[in-house]
Amino acid sequence: CVPVRNEDRERAWRASRETKLETIPNCEACSKPTPEEARGWAQSFEKLMKSPAGRNVFREFLRTEYSEENMLFWLACEELKAECNKHTIDEKARVIYEDYISILSPKEVSLDSRVREVINRRMQEPSSHTFDDAQLQIYTLMHRDSYPRFLNSAIYKSLLHSLSRSS
Repeated sequence: CVPVRNEDRERAWRASRETKLETIPNCEACSKPTPEEARGWAQSFEKLMKSPAGRNVFREFLRTEYSEENMLFWLACEELKAECNKHTIDEKARVIYEDYISILSPKEVSLDSRVREVINRRMQEPSSHTFDDAQLQIYTLMHRDSYPRFLNSAIYKSLLHSLSRSS
């Protein structure tokens, strides 16, 4: 667990929250993957999700399928799990709930009723693991549903083509 974050990081997090993460540049890590790395994403979903460049390309694909909120939710949960400060955990959990769990949200993720009930109970006393069940459900959904289509998508195939040409 990382010690309490400084005020600048908190301000940056709040600013990204206020823009609803939609103005994030098109690259999470701003690095171009190697052809080997990009080909490796086809070997396993885990390799894709562990790679910042892979998550970025996959997120672009999800945007074309109108399901980018799945990746945004997963990333928000990862950020929450790294948090130690109780006040910040409470605030981030509330924001994640409002942005991705609430039925009023335009970015609501698809969860079953059992997981929603667990979250509603855990929100009484939020922790960095409040959304673990939901995060796993969304990860599994992306793995089983979106990932196979991503591997056959024009986005992925054209990336592989452009990387093999430039190397």
